[in-house]
Amino acid sequence: MKVKFTFLVSVVAFFTLFLVSCTQDNADTIVKSYTPEELSVISNSLDLPSGTFEYKNPELPAHFTSGGFLGSSVTNHGATLGRVLFYDTRLSANETKSCASCHNQNTGFADARALSEGFEGGDTKRNTLALGNVRFYYQDRGFFWDERASSVEEQVRQTVSNHIEMGMDLDLLPNKFEGIDYYEILFEKAYGTKLITTDRITNALSQFVRSVISSNSTFDQAMIADNKTWDVEGDLSKYTAQENLGKQLYFANCSSCHGNIVFLGRSSANNGLDLEYTDNGIGDLTGQASKNGLFKVPFLRNIEVTGPYMHDGRFETLEEVIDHYSNGIQAHENLAPQLKTPEGTPMKMNFSEEEKAALIAFLYTLTDESLSSDEKYADPFK
Repeated sequence: MKVKFTFLVSVVAFFTLFLVSCTQDNADTIVKSYTPEELSVISNSLDLPSGTFEYKNPELPAHFTSGGFLGSSVTNHGATLGRVLFYDTRLSANETKSCASCHNQNTGFADARALSEGFEGGDTKRNTLALGNVRFYYQDRGFFWDERASSVEEQVRQTVSNHIEMGMDLDLLPNKFEGIDYYEILFEKAYGTKLITTDRITNALSQFVRSVISSNSTFDQAMIADNKTWDVEGDLSKYTAQENLGKQLYFANCSSCHGNIVFLGRSSANNGLDLEYTDNGIGDLTGQASKNGLFKVPFLRNIEVTGPYMHDGRFETLEEVIDHYSNGIQAHENLAPQLKTPEGTPMKMNFSEEEKAALIAFLYTLTDESLSSDEKYADPFK
């Protein structure tokens, strides 16, 4: 009898938990949608779906998830709000520039200009870094070319308040969005109340930035076809002979700095652009001579469309970039060890014309064409 009673209690407990779980799931579903009245207000100004896009838990190929995925800081409503803010010129002091002004979806969320244009028309100090796969950054990686920001939130704050880029007083920022009916709805969905604060604005923008993921390139499709994870040895069956040669050259010569799979690369390095720098990067920030000429190693995915290249945008084409590493590395005192010979001199990779073409062909396979057309990253304003 005792056994039957115990079994009955277990069954009741199971169904109780099941019902609670279903209730919670239904509540989540309701939170992720808009009422007809809310959607009517939103639709006057914005082209948003009746629910939300999936930003929190996107589908990713196995070779991504095997390397670790930091997705806990993104919510669907938070990233939706961030998307709207990302394209809103109210973020700048004179309401002429948005984040998207310099991070264009069509160019891999980079800028086609060597130096971007600030809110008053002046040039920014450095080339705009492409956005993408920020959720895969490890904690020892900073943001900006000189890595001065330790988080995406801090990067957002510094960009919005920068005297050249957007020139906005952060304390005055919430006033720009108060009383706008669709923002009241979006803030309440994201944070539970209509209260608009600087912290909520920067957090939402950061969630959207973290949501931008590039995982559907030819490289990814080839990895999936061959059922590969972090093991990228050998040829890929979906590649041409030229692309496979380029892949071999890349992993032999470039991956020690730029990494594999996600292609985020190491933290920072001096790649021998000059013997003396007018912009010393991390050295100018820290005052340490040992850091002179060190800059963040950039994200390589979509590199085909994110030019011009380097911190100052000096190279227009990938051909120029490859030529630099082939024969142009300068003997700067802080040159990265990966770019030195055993004798300590600058490495000359001496790529043949065939090898240069192969390397570029491989780099082109990192282009995710769907990123430039994905609606969930596009300008939502009508």
